[in-house]
Amino acid sequence: MEDVMNESKRPRFTYLGHSTLRCDLPGGDVMLIDPWVNNPSCPEQLKQLERIDAMLITHGHFDHISDAVELAQRHHPGVVVANPEICHWLDSKGVENLREMNIGGEIEVLGCKVTMTWTLHSSGIVDGDQMVYGGNPGGFIVELPGGFTFYHVGDTDLFSDLQLIGELHQPDLVFMPIGDNYTMGPKRAAHACRLLNADKVVPIHWGTFPILTGTPDAFARQLADLGVDCELLIMQPGDVY
Repeated sequence: MEDVMNESKRPRFTYLGHSTLRCDLPGGDVMLIDPWVNNPSCPEQLKQLERIDAMLITHGHFDHISDAVELAQRHHPGVVVANPEICHWLDSKGVENLREMNIGGEIEVLGCKVTMTWTLHSSGIVDGDQMVYGGNPGGFIVELPGGFTFYHVGDTDLFSDLQLIGELHQPDLVFMPIGDNYTMGPKRAAHACRLLNADKVVPIHWGTFPILTGTPDAFARQLADLGVDCELLIMQPGDVY
């Protein structure tokens, strides 16, 4: 997937499948969101990263955090961002450079302004035969110095505060879960896009397992039925935007 937008204004996004997103920032730093590169949808050649400068974790479910410890120990990112409960667990596993934040907080990461947003979901970390409390799940708004803003919504159902998030941050690009069962499906995701008033949307968290029945085609139909003025960018795992 190609785009004519000036590369100096925004990251180069590589969709690694499920909810895992690689963001190559204009200065060359690599930000990884929801580190599960060994998910079954990720192309084999993209599972080995040459560097990670920052890691952002939305919540503690295995399909968003499974590779966090291994990748952090291998690449030693300058900062690993998560809520306090997840940071505490990562610290117990020897992960360094942890940066706690919580819902509504705003910090600087690799020169970008990062805000954690609310989601309607749950969060728990599988540790052996235990389920460890993972704190509040969230999403991330990332604003680059030049103003380009993207939003990784995280796992969630539809919630009305998305309209306020849209008004406050005006995201240029939204990564939206559509898979159903564990998150909202295409119909509710289309309503979420209407509330956010986003320019462009990429569907994520779909197709990884049979139980995730929501599809980009169904999402496209729902957007059209609602008359949402939002460009749909369908990225297959491995696609670059």
